[in-house]
Amino acid sequence: MAFIITEPCIGTKDGACVDVCPVECIYEADDQFWIHPDECIDCGACVPACPVSAIFPEEDVPEEWESFIDKNYDFAEAE
Repeated sequence: MAFIITEPCIGTKDGACVDVCPVECIYEADDQFWIHPDECIDCGACVPACPVSAIFPEEDVPEEWESFIDKNYDFAEAE
């Protein structure tokens, strides 16, 4: 299971999720943060740390933000 950072992160980029991640798998892109699916240990520490509730388990991403699943994987492939 991967965690996905969705639209509410855009324009906010608070960084609290980065601070609590024990494996440092959250990276910064131009407009938002993203989680590397191969590095994430699925601990979920980032979810309550996000001040804008932008982080979801992949299977729970709201329908209106499902495009962020592909965006997350695209970031990971480009790294």
